Amino acid sequence: MAEEKTYLELSEANEGSHKFYEVIIKDTEVTIRYGRIGDSGQTQKKTYPTPDKAKAEANKKIKEKLAKGYEHAVMGVRQKRSVTRRAVTSTTSTAQQAPILWKFNSNSAAFGIFIDANRCWVGNQAGQVFALNHQGQVINQFKLPDGVKCLVADDVWIYAGCDDGNVYDLTGKLPRVAYNIDENVDIFWLDINNGLLAVSDANAGVTTIDHEDESQWTRLSQGQSGWMVRCDEAGVYHGHSQGVTMYDTQEGRMLWHQQTGGAVLFGWQETSAVYAGASDQKIYCFSKQGKAGPVYKCDASVYSCATAADGKYVFAGDNSSSIYCFDESGTRLWKLSTGCASALSMQFFENRIYIVTTDGSLACIDASEAAIQAAQAGTIPQAAIIKAPKGEGAAPSAVVETTTDTSQGVIVECFKEGSKLRVRVVSLGYNPNWKVQFPKDIRQDGQRYLVEEIRESASGGFYRAFGDIKKLI
Repeated sequence: MAEEKTYLELSEANEGSHKFYEVIIKDTEVTIRYGRIGDSGQTQKKTYPTPDKAKAEANKKIKEKLAKGYEHAVMGVRQKRSVTRRAVTSTTSTAQQAPILWKFNSNSAAFGIFIDANRCWVGNQAGQVFALNHQGQVINQFKLPDGVKCLVADDVWIYAGCDDGNVYDLTGKLPRVAYNIDENVDIFWLDINNGLLAVSDANAGVTTIDHEDESQWTRLSQGQSGWMVRCDEAGVYHGHSQGVTMYDTQEGRMLWHQQTGGAVLFGWQETSAVYAGASDQKIYCFSKQGKAGPVYKCDASVYSCATAADGKYVFAGDNSSSIYCFDESGTRLWKLSTGCASALSMQFFENRIYIVTTDGSLACIDASEAAIQAAQAGTIPQAAIIKAPKGEGAAPSAVVETTTDTSQGVIVECFKEGSKLRVRVVSLGYNPNWKVQFPKDIRQDGQRYLVEEIRESASGGFYRAFGDIKKLI
């Protein structure tokens, strides 16, 4: 039987939606491909009992899209549009330069950063992710399909939120799709806590998605452009153009809202408080119960912020290539130039400040008292300059390495539960009734896999795959 194809597009002006939706009917199979115009998009296939039922379901989906404003179109006429990104400007600071120990050039503006005891991660707008040691040497790299919005850690897992609408797990040799964001969500920022993903978007919406990649709830906050989202066991903290709003994790009920003087451009959290860097040159601190705390005043719009020792010190980066340090009461302790453009994200770790910047640098700055005092007096160390290695690194792939050796690792299997593919552990010593958080794009019904490690989630109730995955044959 010949296939029947319907191709639709929705393209709005002023950085609105720019998406396609394609439906192919072939006998009893319906294939749906969707995504941003100019991209390959994502594909879903489903088989129905009869050709008539397949066609009826396909026509239903087409009518739903037409009702939402999609139109019949010819593929290739409209061109790919750049993904919505924060409009950033960066001017030169007039302050003394900070004591940079080393600077890595990733070659493209970078929003993504994560620092732990072993690695310094940076993700840039070219889709490159680099992992360096604390001496600035590159020890691993990945190439994702589109720009990296942010890097986040959840326990031992490292994730990259990407402009292609996917969130990638970077704990194995290859990036694997951990979460697939709905096509209607234009990702601005994300955070993950115990497998629960929170996504903020261009319309100041916030959505939570569980460990099985299933949407839990979506709420629209009061403003626009949700550049901040942080989450913990109690709630989701959403920063947007009208301030910061907290929702409870389970049901998405609004628990409190606090206005800020400018649009929130970045957010940070500690155990007892959240911090919102804003366009009115201030960082606002709110307790997690919604009480307003100190305000930290900078000299330009705040692009990034971070804290040390549960808020004992507060750091900020502005759009004039300066970084600041405040004490917990809001008193400014120092201001220095980054020496490498404006910091789009930052993190403090073991007496060092790590920043990623508009010029694509990952810089390691000595934040010790002696080094800062010397820098204020005009004395700084000779920074080591590190270039990005040639080659693009490991890219995402649905191809899975095969093995027959089960001497090391944990065996899991994929099975069908209704219309959904789930994964459970079959190795001894695990609860067979618990599901496993496992990449969706490599699941095959009845297939068994060997996973490097299976770990129980912090809250219990499900397992999480960690490390490399191989297909058992």
